[in-house]
Amino acid sequence: MKPSDYLRSVFSLENKVAVVIGGTGELCGAMAEGLAAAGAETVLVGRSEEKAKARLAKIEAAGGKAYFEKVDVNSKASIEALLGNVLAQSGKADILINGAGVNSATPILDIEEDEFDMILNTNLKAVLFASQIFGKYLVDRGEGGSIINIGSMSGIIPLSRVFTYSATKAAVHNLSKNLAREWAEQNVRVNTIVPGFFPAEQNKKVLNSERIASIMGHTPANRFGEASELIGATLLLASDASSFMNGAELVVDGGYASMTI
Repeated sequence: MKPSDYLRSVFSLENKVAVVIGGTGELCGAMAEGLAAAGAETVLVGRSEEKAKARLAKIEAAGGKAYFEKVDVNSKASIEALLGNVLAQSGKADILINGAGVNSATPILDIEEDEFDMILNTNLKAVLFASQIFGKYLVDRGEGGSIINIGSMSGIIPLSRVFTYSATKAAVHNLSKNLAREWAEQNVRVNTIVPGFFPAEQNKKVLNSERIASIMGHTPANRFGEASELIGATLLLASDASSFMNGAELVVDGGYASMTI
């Protein structure tokens, strides 16, 4: 077997269906492109069909197959409808990425209940709902599957100015490990990708020159990550190449977690 054939056989996602919640955003959009390029029929899930159009065009231009589903991630009924729509159109679902997220730089003493609930609902409750709904489907189907939750370095090392975001991401990390333990015998794997600092839409609002300098001083690579640099981790966790990885936190951070002073 040629090395290229071997790599394709290990990492291939041909005949797989991947559902990417948050797929209309910058980071999960790039991940969706990678899944499609590896052969998966990819479902971009989000609120904006307009944002999805450009990403779908790129996927289709590269020979991939994808479509858009509009979903309210804070509604369990909406996520249940999503699974039904995917099964009706694609016949199955094999991979779920939970990547919807919101952020805020409100000082800790000024965080209002409405803001706290909004971030908690989007960053944690939506992950629970989607994991419940798709996890039950994967367990009942009996063929295994991969759930990839998007955590954050701030969920491991608390980060100033994004207190509620950090707390919810820490909860996502814990939830993922519990789900991994719950479904391991059914070969439904639940892992977490942990991005460091990427210029995602939700992060730009809390960045200024002083904060960027602080981040760079704590990042050995001395730069932000590019969205495409999350694709490798995504393909690893989505494919059979990671068949014995479960409950893992795969850090993609340019060395941020390794730096002290």
